[in-house]
Amino acid sequence: MRHPITIEHANPLIDMNTTPLIDVLLVLLIMFIITIPIQTHAVKLDLPAACAGCPVVERTANIVTIGSTGQIAWNGRPVSKQDLSFLLRQAQQMPTAPELHLRPDAGARYGMVDQVLAIIKREHVERFGFVDNGSYVGVF
Repeated sequence: MRHPITIEHANPLIDMNTTPLIDVLLVLLIMFIITIPIQTHAVKLDLPAACAGCPVVERTANIVTIGSTGQIAWNGRPVSKQDLSFLLRQAQQMPTAPELHLRPDAGARYGMVDQVLAIIKREHVERFGFVDNGSYVGVF
């Protein structure tokens, strides 16, 4: 014969299983993070204007020279580092980007040549080469 269940023998489940609730909340959190648009932060920059005395960008090839005193020249005309950056950017915006020939003087400091190479790399110049390396044969 069956014994009736009494309150003394019954063990009611008092704790709620929160694992499914946590799983659902984590899925909702991930979906919320994915659907939030990425915040765009605006950085205000004062871009340099075109210099009035800047040399012209040639369509086929441009020569950048670095003198022994550290003076940078674009097709024979002295320019600053900022002007060089502007001219390189202007050359890269042409439909067919012209070649860039770098011709450092044998007495030019390596640090200055490295800075010019960094500017060239920063402006994403693709058609680039060193010119007239034969003049350095007896220097070193």
